Amino acid sequence: MQRTDQRYAGGSFIRTSSINKSIFTPEDLSEEQLMIQQTAKKFLEKEVKPNNEAIEKQDFQLVKSLLTKAGELGLLAHSVPEKYGGLGLDKISKGVVGEALGAGGGYSVAHSNHTCIATLPITYFGMDWQKEYYLPKLASGEFIGAYCLTEPSAGSDALSAKTTATLNEAGTHYLLNGSKMFITNANFSDTFIVYAKVDGEAFTAFIVEKDFPGIRLGPEEKKMGIKSSSTTAMFLENCEVPVRNLLGEIGKGHHIALNVLNLGRFNLGAACMGGAKEALKLAISYTNERKQFKQSLANFAATKEKIANMATRIYAAESLQYRTAAYLEEALVGLDTSENHELIKKRMMEYASECAICKVYGSETLDGVVDEALQLHGGYGFIQEYPIEQMYRDSRINRIFEGTNEINRLLIPMAFFKEVVRNEGELERLFTDALKIIEKTDMPTTGELTREQEAVATIRSLLLISASIVLEKFGDQVVHEQEALLKIADLAIGLYAAESVLLRTVKSIEETDVEQSLLKIQLAEVFIGEQLLAAEMLAKKLFAEEADREKRNHLYNILQQKMMTFLADGVTNKKREIAAAIYDAEQYSV
Repeated sequence: MQRTDQRYAGGSFIRTSSINKSIFTPEDLSEEQLMIQQTAKKFLEKEVKPNNEAIEKQDFQLVKSLLTKAGELGLLAHSVPEKYGGLGLDKISKGVVGEALGAGGGYSVAHSNHTCIATLPITYFGMDWQKEYYLPKLASGEFIGAYCLTEPSAGSDALSAKTTATLNEAGTHYLLNGSKMFITNANFSDTFIVYAKVDGEAFTAFIVEKDFPGIRLGPEEKKMGIKSSSTTAMFLENCEVPVRNLLGEIGKGHHIALNVLNLGRFNLGAACMGGAKEALKLAISYTNERKQFKQSLANFAATKEKIANMATRIYAAESLQYRTAAYLEEALVGLDTSENHELIKKRMMEYASECAICKVYGSETLDGVVDEALQLHGGYGFIQEYPIEQMYRDSRINRIFEGTNEINRLLIPMAFFKEVVRNEGELERLFTDALKIIEKTDMPTTGELTREQEAVATIRSLLLISASIVLEKFGDQVVHEQEALLKIADLAIGLYAAESVLLRTVKSIEETDVEQSLLKIQLAEVFIGEQLLAAEMLAKKLFAEEADREKRNHLYNILQQKMMTFLADGVTNKKREIAAAIYDAEQYSV
């Protein structure tokens, strides 16, 4: 994919509609992308799942051997340039592999951690010798990598880290002192991306090898889930790191840490989506076989609604995930061999909001789907013999690492506010335009998904009106109003998901026809309708809490009239038809 003009600016979905623009969808995957997808799926089925019991008992040598096998198949090399022994594939392929391995539990975490946040810092910010030495080994699986950012007193506030780096008298080595927590892959890693403050002030990244003097690992953490991934603390006691192993520039470690985490969040969303598909498949299989009251659970209307809800949510996660993948590829194409770190930083940051949404929406989709799938298993879902039990435990971590979902939510409105404050008068204009859309009560009556187009426009308008009210009330103190910011974030997440679903479905109709796109149309109609209702509730809460009485009453009145135009029936039947299609396929398939 060649980067030409900037057809989509990061975060612009909040301001303007993308209805006339095409997005990348799963239906657009190339033969090469489908090939690596199949390779990853076969690896999961033939190598990882048969060894699940052993690796869950923390046979970490087996985990490392599986990673080595993955390296032999090229599954560790997708994001490493060919120049350095990798495959040099696009960010879409990166997401494809993440999704395909998403049902791999702790192994998936180990694999993703290695290929993303443990390898990409060197790929994008390393010096030539660092790339030439480390990347071929990381791509092949000869070296396994880990990422060391979190400290006992520095979690979400990573830049408050206390680990220090002091140059020795000879000027040959930095001496690192401090501790790091929750290091994924620690037990069997060869390289660690470690962040420390040079002279106690300048936040900086280093490439640390396991055999450098002064490293000590703590015992394995006893975790709720993802047991087959190693997690320990790291203690650095005058750890000797050669000067040439400094990564990037002194004092600019935060550019590496925070920007690479954007790609980590994107990749996490892909893995969660793959896990959700697996959980839905388990629910379908179990409810088809389990009988109660002389019929299978699959025949009950309540079961069908749960299956339809799960499929609808996955359709949205899939749509926004692949949309974002193409944006990232367009932004970063060719930069994995560039030495222009400022440009790399800028491009990585551009889609920070979209990557945060991938992480939040994907992890909460997985949690929701796994929870409902376990519920459909009844008591058996609580028994370790059934895979859904492990999936339930494994899924919970995803809302915590790569930045908690709360932190990721807060990033979205603050990025938007920063931009509109810079452009004087923009928010007032956006508010005025949004109010006109809310006041409009005539509804298009012809054409597929015209009602859904209006619904997406309404969600955007509710978001902009709410954001305007909050910023007008609190000004530069808005950063402290986290309750309001989280609601605005949920409006933005719902908007991005709804618009992604709409754009994907419209594209399907245009490229095939209504009949072939029928399931997608039903999924879109159900999902967007429910997102609109959720947006209405969020906006009403914000109006009640933050608007003055006169403005609140006015907004309530026009919103009530607006919502009357969306009254529609048939949602229950649509969900039953969605469930029937999913059961026919015996898995998520659209």
